[in-house]
Amino acid sequence: MNGASPQIRNIAQRLIEYEAQGKAVSETTGSATFEVTDRLRPLLATLMGRGGFRALLARALAMASAEVSWLREVRVGADGTLEGLATLHASLKPAEFREGRVVLLAHLLGLLVAFIGPALTMRLMSEIWPQLAADRVDLADGDKK
Repeated sequence: MNGASPQIRNIAQRLIEYEAQGKAVSETTGSATFEVTDRLRPLLATLMGRGGFRALLARALAMASAEVSWLREVRVGADGTLEGLATLHASLKPAEFREGRVVLLAHLLGLLVAFIGPALTMRLMSEIWPQLAADRVDLADGDKK
């Protein structure tokens, strides 16, 4: 996989926007966290174990690093969190940081679709973001909106 599909990338962007809803602008633009991966971590760790989630996230990070060079400095911690973001965030433009978030999430979602299929991936994501079903997002065929 050279890059995430435009459909998966669009879904990743939408998930990031869902997480930003209801938060103050300073919380979303100034945050050095990747909220969506933080929300996915407990569910996926239950499904595949903490080590499985770390491996999946590490692979997505390696793939995303090929597109967004600053991601090469980020590491996956033992608990599955992304380490090194705070330092990098301070040195990046907001648009660069947002792009890294989208690319990493798109690769993570793409790997999930490849490994467990679009239906199960969508079901897992709908547990966290029920609005996806209402938006008629279909990972198998891209975004229907």
